[in-house]
Amino acid sequence: MKRLIILFLPFFFLTSCSCDPESIAKFAMKGMESMMGEGFIPSEEIRQMGDFQGMSVNLSTNETDEITESTIFLKLENGDPLILGNQPEVLARKCAEIYLQDFENSSNYSQITVQFLQSDPSNPENFAMQEYTFEVSDFQ
Repeated sequence: MKRLIILFLPFFFLTSCSCDPESIAKFAMKGMESMMGEGFIPSEEIRQMGDFQGMSVNLSTNETDEITESTIFLKLENGDPLILGNQPEVLARKCAEIYLQDFENSSNYSQITVQFLQSDPSNPENFAMQEYTFEVSDFQ
């Protein structure tokens, strides 16, 4: 009887586990936000503004002598060229504004840099990048 229970125990745990990748990703994102601060992960509103296929954030702090430079890098990948083509600097500013409103620790940074990356579908090594930098204090 004990062998039967031991044999079926792993099977029970494996089949009762929901292997939904989306749920696992959401759990990982929640963990990241609890460490970095609420709103660290860019919102769906930003994704929809440019129909971006990928979004990521990097935080950088550079201390030299008496100067501390801290920057948020908001990387937005493969957006709709028609949306980006009109006025990318206006879209970048709006994305920065929304991100800074959502990210509770944004006041700890002096700048935000919004990067638009477009990659060539036939050759991912070819890409174009537009970069716009704003002072965080301009949005407060």
